[in-house]
Amino acid sequence: MRFARVKPLDAILATAEKKSLHRSLGAIQLTLFGIGCVIGTGIFVLTSAGAQKAGPGLMLAFAIAGAICIVAALCYAEIAAMLPVAGSAYTYTYSVMGELLAWTVGWALVLEYAVAASAVSVGWSGYFSGTILNEFFGVQLPAWLAAGPLALGGAPGGLINLPALVIALLVTWLLMIGTSESAKVNAVLVAIKVTALTAFIILTLPAAEAEKFNPFLPAGVFGGFGSGVGAVGAAATIFFAYVGFDAVSTAAEETRDPQRNVPIGLVGSLLFCTVFYILVAAGAIGASPTGGQPIFGPNGIPFPAGSEELARQCALPQYSEWLVCSNEALAHVLREIGYSSIGNMLGIAAFVALPSVILILLFGQTRIFFVMSRDGLLPEKLSTIHPKWKTPYIVTALTGAVVAVAAAFLPVGALADIANAGTLYAFMMVAIAVMMLRKTEPNRPRKFRTPALWLIGPLTIAGCIFLFLNLPFEAMIVLPVWAGIGLVIYYLYGYRHSHLGRGIVEVPEAEVDMLQPNVAGIGGEGPDQRD
Repeated sequence: MRFARVKPLDAILATAEKKSLHRSLGAIQLTLFGIGCVIGTGIFVLTSAGAQKAGPGLMLAFAIAGAICIVAALCYAEIAAMLPVAGSAYTYTYSVMGELLAWTVGWALVLEYAVAASAVSVGWSGYFSGTILNEFFGVQLPAWLAAGPLALGGAPGGLINLPALVIALLVTWLLMIGTSESAKVNAVLVAIKVTALTAFIILTLPAAEAEKFNPFLPAGVFGGFGSGVGAVGAAATIFFAYVGFDAVSTAAEETRDPQRNVPIGLVGSLLFCTVFYILVAAGAIGASPTGGQPIFGPNGIPFPAGSEELARQCALPQYSEWLVCSNEALAHVLREIGYSSIGNMLGIAAFVALPSVILILLFGQTRIFFVMSRDGLLPEKLSTIHPKWKTPYIVTALTGAVVAVAAAFLPVGALADIANAGTLYAFMMVAIAVMMLRKTEPNRPRKFRTPALWLIGPLTIAGCIFLFLNLPFEAMIVLPVWAGIGLVIYYLYGYRHSHLGRGIVEVPEAEVDMLQPNVAGIGGEGPDQRD
């Protein structure tokens, strides 16, 4: 599976050593960073979409998605410890399988970060409209300004999601001028999110009723190829709630003793979040008056989450208060069981914390562009540094504009599914790269070795394919279409301008400054770790 133009491992490591970032992060900081990246829109917002697909089986969906992420994390841990450099799955693939496949991975990561940032923006919009405007100021945002068009799954009468558009553009502007976020700020935001969800668990679990979990799997375990429903279909969507743990691996170049600390950060943050998510799902389902049951269509299958049909049903009085119809699911449940003030506080927590996730994702997008342009696969002009702000402002502005438009017109469920498609492909390629390196570089030092790689590697690949095939068909088709567009760009530009193809292996000195702005960093010394 090796293609031409494989970037030598020694060259990658030499470049990282020569132009390395400051190593300031420890195991606790990495774990907190992983938790901070993982806990976001997925749990605060996608609980509704997941319940519509699986009902109480949402708990099983979290377990399935978490299990697949854990085996993928073990693969990430080995290769990130071997190659503690920026670029994540893109760089790993370049060093093992060659430039062409590395391009497809990098291009998929571009899709992941941009669409994920749009999804978080839409999730933030729900809490802004529901908690900040409605609950605190008594202002009801007009339907046509609160959601995208009906055909794309918005509320009836929706035209544009104005809050999502505004927050995406605002974060883009902050990122362009180089706003920094220190380790202390990141820790505070993690504490806010974890405290809010802990309060939710404490209040909802005692109020949970056993009958709310019956039927546990109203749509079954498997909804069928391309249907996106059932527990596995929900897992394919809920997978978005775990996206972010791979950011820990991208911090390897800025980590003290990465061979020890990166695996701890990866597995630790995932285990914490998996248990946390299952408890939150149990509280939401058990305490919700409707029990998190989906709204079924006339064919006995739940209406697709984010669909026009579901939006119409949710507009009816008998369904308007259902969990699956809420844009702020967790705050909604607390209000339903008599904790309105605490529900509002949870809404404020999401309102305050989610913009930092958007910032991390947008910065990760620019970092991927940086690494790809550093290799000559994209025009260096895209990563031009602003003379005053010292940030790659052109690519940041372009990315932010695309993210804002997607957030303004698409629903969160559809965006999450599309982002998952790119992520699953990247995770699969990492597992393949780890297994190939065991064959091609058997004697290279490995201070962390994936246990039972003969089992973990294939399980990761199979799990990623399994979830991908249980995404809605519309989300599945986006990845090959996006890949096709990427291949056209690669052969028209990247193939001819590739540094490796031209015999250039080292990174030009002038480009190292692009990594210096401390944007959304958690170490206080280097830039953000979400590549």
